[in-house]
Amino acid sequence: MKVKVCGTTSVRDAVLSAEAGADALGFIFAPVSRRLVTAQVAREAGLSVGPAVARVGVFLNQGLDEVLRLSEAARVSAVQIHGPVSSLYLEHLAAYYPVLRVLRPADLAAAQDVWRGPGQVTLMLDAPEPGGGQPLDWAGLRPEFPVGAWLAGGLGPQNVAQAVQVLRPAGVDAVSRLEVQPGVKDPEAVRAFVRAAKQAIGQSYPQ
Repeated sequence: MKVKVCGTTSVRDAVLSAEAGADALGFIFAPVSRRLVTAQVAREAGLSVGPAVARVGVFLNQGLDEVLRLSEAARVSAVQIHGPVSSLYLEHLAAYYPVLRVLRPADLAAAQDVWRGPGQVTLMLDAPEPGGGQPLDWAGLRPEFPVGAWLAGGLGPQNVAQAVQVLRPAGVDAVSRLEVQPGVKDPEAVRAFVRAAKQAIGQSYPQ
């Protein structure tokens, strides 16, 4: 299982998350986000942690050209897509990057129709308001949670172990519960989140 720390806005926080054992960092390029980061800062932060940590560009309702331009400038290694997009959009994007396609619980009924083409597209289930800190009903989602999907939505040090044990996701992602303010990470919360997530399935993590 992979652990992603999203909303990274500085070299300091990138290094913090990597040293805590995070497998991936999220850099948000959606203009509406309070955690908006420039491609230059994301590039510097990503390069500061080395190639072993995935660097994920996060986008919302943005055109394919913009996504590809920012992703190349930031040197991300994957992209995370929120909002309505077509299968053709995903097909083009997946030719360049692994894709995390974000869905809400209400979208799960059509999850099998999200992607049928070549390329790597992985589903991520998130709350209706991403970054809002509101957890999902994990037990209620268990019967239809897709195998191999990631989980986000209100996860933090106090609840990630329970979420992992209920749904057994391929990865977990957190933002708001790891911050002292939007865009600034709480070191203790980050370390506790990674530790709790990996201990939940018996993985090791940096001491």
